Amino acid sequence: METAKQLTKTPYHLAIIMDGNGRWARSRGLPRQAGHRAGTENIRRILEGCVEHGIRILTLYAFSTENWGRPSAEVRGLMRILEQAIDRELSELHQNGVQLRHIGRLEGISEGLRRRVREAIELTRHNDRIILNVAFNYGGRAEIVDAVRRIVESGVAPDRLDEHLFSQYLYTAGLPDPDLIIRTAGELRISNFLIWQSAYAEYYATPTYWPDFDEEELYGALIEYDRRERRFGLISGD
Repeated sequence: METAKQLTKTPYHLAIIMDGNGRWARSRGLPRQAGHRAGTENIRRILEGCVEHGIRILTLYAFSTENWGRPSAEVRGLMRILEQAIDRELSELHQNGVQLRHIGRLEGISEGLRRRVREAIELTRHNDRIILNVAFNYGGRAEIVDAVRRIVESGVAPDRLDEHLFSQYLYTAGLPDPDLIIRTAGELRISNFLIWQSAYAEYYATPTYWPDFDEEELYGALIEYDRRERRFGLISGD
């Protein structure tokens, strides 16, 4: 594997739509839950890869507001996997300087899982090696609706409202927008993910299922990002 020194730039904030767990399991004759477990275990190596390449924020799309419509047994299994992952990984994540954040709604999640999420956030809140945002029970439209509600509740005058102020009411308040969004498993859609924040993000899609998306795949995405010229609506500097 080539080293990060060959990159001239890397994203400060990387976001990933982790797709393909179910298809990964089906291709191996395994139940879907096996795919979700494999996908959860893959987070560790990608997080380590991000640290190696100097990425400071990683946002992972783990469970959408629409995912509640999946079979109830699968949803319950996903909740158990998340609880187990927090119990298993939290201590090591904390020791390695990872700051955990949750973006999304905690409503509808069991009290036990809500407590674990809050405890993880509180324990790691001063860590500064890398921020790991877990988008769980998250939807981009829901985020915008929640932001509007908070703005109205705060009594913000219409003439004060601009894009900068609006962004301070989003789940990602205080964080820069993602520079690069990766989607695994070959789909070419944003699936209600970071609708506001992704306005000028670079997109990268790979046919690789999420459990197989390893450090080499990550580096390939970073190489592609390094080749691109980000214009933010302006013209080329050439």
